Amino acid sequence: MIEIISIDISNFCSKQCHFCYNGSNKQGSSLWKPREVIDFGMDCVAHGVQAISLGGGEPLEYEGVFEIISALSKACYLTITSNGLPLEEGEVLRKLIEANPDKIHLSIHYPHIVSEVERVARQIKMLQDTAIKPGVNLMVSQDQLVAARNVYAQLRTILSPEQIILIPERFANTPTPREVGLTSGGEPFQSPSCLIKCEAPAHFCSVTWDKLVSYCSFAGGKAPLASLTYEGLCTSLSESQFISCMEN
Repeated sequence: MIEIISIDISNFCSKQCHFCYNGSNKQGSSLWKPREVIDFGMDCVAHGVQAISLGGGEPLEYEGVFEIISALSKACYLTITSNGLPLEEGEVLRKLIEANPDKIHLSIHYPHIVSEVERVARQIKMLQDTAIKPGVNLMVSQDQLVAARNVYAQLRTILSPEQIILIPERFANTPTPREVGLTSGGEPFQSPSCLIKCEAPAHFCSVTWDKLVSYCSFAGGKAPLASLTYEGLCTSLSESQFISCMEN
C-alpha cells in the first residue's frame, strides 16, 4: 500500500539547474490546478496515505501553493522541497508560516558556492523559530566531494543528521555510495534508499507536474494518471514500467 506520495506541482523554477530530473525551467508549466491537488491528496489520505511531499519545479513559485499547503497539512504529514529563494521575500515566508506545513527541505545544489550555503543556513535558523521543522537536501556531486563534506560539517552545527539528506547527483557526475557516505564524516546519515540498491519502493510513489506516475521521481517508464483518485493512482502504478534512472 502506498503511504507516501511526492507530487511535483509544476516544473517552473527560476533556478533552472541543469541536472534537474524534472527538466524544470523558467518557462515551466503545470497541468495541476490547486483544487485538483487538494482533492487528489485528500482522496489518497482517505485511502491510507500518511504523508505528501510537494515539489517541483519550485513549489513556492506556484500560484495557489499556500491554499494547497493549508488544506493538506490538516489531513496528513505535509512536507515541501524548495530551493529557498522565494523565502527571501518576507511575504512568502509569512504565508508559508501561516499555511503551516510540517516540514520544509531546503536544497543546497551547489555546496561550492558560499553565498548559497550561507543563505540556506540563515533560512534554517530563521525557520527554527517557527512551527515548521527545517531540513536540508544536500547535493553530492562527484566533482564537489570536498565542498559537500565541508558543508555537511557546517550544517551539523545547526541540524541533526536526521534533518540532512544527502542526494547523489544523477544522470551524470554521480558519486559512488562510498563517496556519499564519506560526506558525513563517518557518522550515520540520511540518503535515498536507492543509494545501495535501485528498486521500486513498496510504499512510495511520485506524480509529476504533467500527471505521470512512477514509483520514483527519477525513474523512466511513467504512466499517465488514470484519474485524480487513489484508485487511479494505483491503476497507473500497475501500468507503469520501473526503469532505473541509471538506464535512462
